[in-house]
Amino acid sequence: MPLFPNVINSKLPQVGTTIFAVMSKLATEHKAINLSQGFPDFSCSLELIGLIDKYMKGGFNQYAPMPGVLKLREMIAEKTQKLYGATYDPGTEITVTAGATQAIYTAITAMIHENDEVLIFEPAYDCYIPAIELNGGKPVFYQLKAPNYTIDWTEVQKLVNHHTRMIIINTPHNPTGSVMSAEDMTKLEKLCKNTDILIISDEVYEHILFDGQTHQSVARFPDLINRSFIISSFGKTFHTTGWKIGYCLGPKNMMEEFRKVHQFLVFSVNTPIQYALADFLKNADNYLGLNEFYQQKRDYFNKLIAGSRFGCNPSTGTYFQLLSYEGLSTEKDTEYAIRLVKEFGVASVPVSVFYHQPKDNHVLRFCFAKQNETLEKAAEIICKI
Repeated sequence: MPLFPNVINSKLPQVGTTIFAVMSKLATEHKAINLSQGFPDFSCSLELIGLIDKYMKGGFNQYAPMPGVLKLREMIAEKTQKLYGATYDPGTEITVTAGATQAIYTAITAMIHENDEVLIFEPAYDCYIPAIELNGGKPVFYQLKAPNYTIDWTEVQKLVNHHTRMIIINTPHNPTGSVMSAEDMTKLEKLCKNTDILIISDEVYEHILFDGQTHQSVARFPDLINRSFIISSFGKTFHTTGWKIGYCLGPKNMMEEFRKVHQFLVFSVNTPIQYALADFLKNADNYLGLNEFYQQKRDYFNKLIAGSRFGCNPSTGTYFQLLSYEGLSTEKDTEYAIRLVKEFGVASVPVSVFYHQPKDNHVLRFCFAKQNETLEKAAEIICKI
């Protein structure tokens, strides 16, 4: 049967399947160890699963309120106050979302109009640009400075003009594992002063920083908080990426616009899991121990590959580690990543795909949110290359 219409004017002509899906599929096909896509291969808390079971059996299985279960929003507000000293009204300034990606799309859709410019820092997580373009906005790019992926704010300032409507930041940063400092945030404050620029602060790895660093949430900075959406993820925090639950914080006037879009995208989010998360958040140890937990994994993985020919600059946040293959091959990172899967049996993600125009620094991203046994098997392969 012929397709109708036989010519479709795509709104995202350059977009195909995400690199994460591509590499995970390739890993499955070749029975490779999958250190590409960012998800743990170990279980989440049995206590948390038990709480979900409790609420499912208790009949909490119908639609949740559109902004999220109030009990959970109250716990998010309490957590934010304790960690960052910022007060958010659970009734009007917090919305529970179907993951952080939905929250990011919703925030962009709510605020970006035709020809608005949105500044993003590359390499950038892959959901930002499509969301901007689908809403008629124009992405403007600043390249983080390798190998530490730092920001030169003098250069950023040159990209800002009267068309700049939004800046998207991500700290700790995926894919590089870098972290924005308090000085970075102060310079961002200065940049935005006396402008109507909005901020989306993607903070899904807020609880995964290493070497004694403190997460510099936008919520810590008074001159940023009233222009910012802060987005986080329970999936990253509690090893449950498949549940797709996150949340967004924002001032009342911005959150009103956010919810207008949110209600027509997903309306509401999984009810029993929200109640379970509200109970689980009462014990702060359930998230405050993540820094140490993942630092042990980072350190263990890096120790295991210390004898390899890959270059390693230890990650400062997230559960990703960049490795340079500069001394191993001159191939493009996309080609080399595929060869690692097919010939050696270990999957990673080429970092060049996180740029709007591929920039190849011969660097691959590996996820160390894995069981030690998985890391040991992968490291054994890496050390033989």
